[in-house]
Amino acid sequence: MGAALAGAFTNSVFGVLRAYILIALWQARPGLAGYDVSTAVTFCFITQAFIGPMQLLGGGLTLPERIRSGDIALDLVRPAPLQLWTLAEDLGRAAQQLLVRGVAPMVAGAVLFGITVPAGPAQWAGFLACLTAGVVVSFAWRYLVALSVCWLADDRGVMVCSMLLTTLLSGMMVPLALFPGTLGEVVRALPWAAMAQAPADVYLGTAQTGPTLAFQALWAAALLGLGALATRAVRHRVVIQGG
Repeated sequence: MGAALAGAFTNSVFGVLRAYILIALWQARPGLAGYDVSTAVTFCFITQAFIGPMQLLGGGLTLPERIRSGDIALDLVRPAPLQLWTLAEDLGRAAQQLLVRGVAPMVAGAVLFGITVPAGPAQWAGFLACLTAGVVVSFAWRYLVALSVCWLADDRGVMVCSMLLTTLLSGMMVPLALFPGTLGEVVRALPWAAMAQAPADVYLGTAQTGPTLAFQALWAAALLGLGALATRAVRHRVVIQGG
């Protein structure tokens, strides 16, 4: 609990720092990417709240350690599918992180900057649905990264690459609308956009819930499908360090 509270404090502090940077940017370029200052600041704190639940900086799964220790062999013979029970475990972790680490940045943003909130129950419901879908997409991506240990025996390089891609392309740092032209269209179509940018857009009212959920569901299905194929391959190749 102490680590979670420290994480909530850190998320809030970095949220304030990010907010001032975005305020300076939007004051210099009013209306940039279709956002005003208030929308940009709200985007800042809502994405800060996503860091813990979605593990936007990577990790959150115990699979790499279990693969290295050999415990994965026991996991593969359990009656419940490895991918399914790992997803259930991660959803529980995400709910806890949302309450412990996600609320604090939002409160800090509301107190210090007066961030906006969804207009009504329908928008709140749509946001929560998209938030859940974003967690599933994030899990599906992190699950693939974790299983890479079976072939690489060390996930540190893959984890660093994953963190860089997620940080830059999920909308965690800046709205993806800032990417220009064709590059922006490509970035907004990638799976990382389904993690932070998509639920943030629904929260802000700049995107409709239905198309956003469909976009997230498409990537969730694709990545979970790849995860299922990778799990099947793991049954034929489990690397246990030390023997």
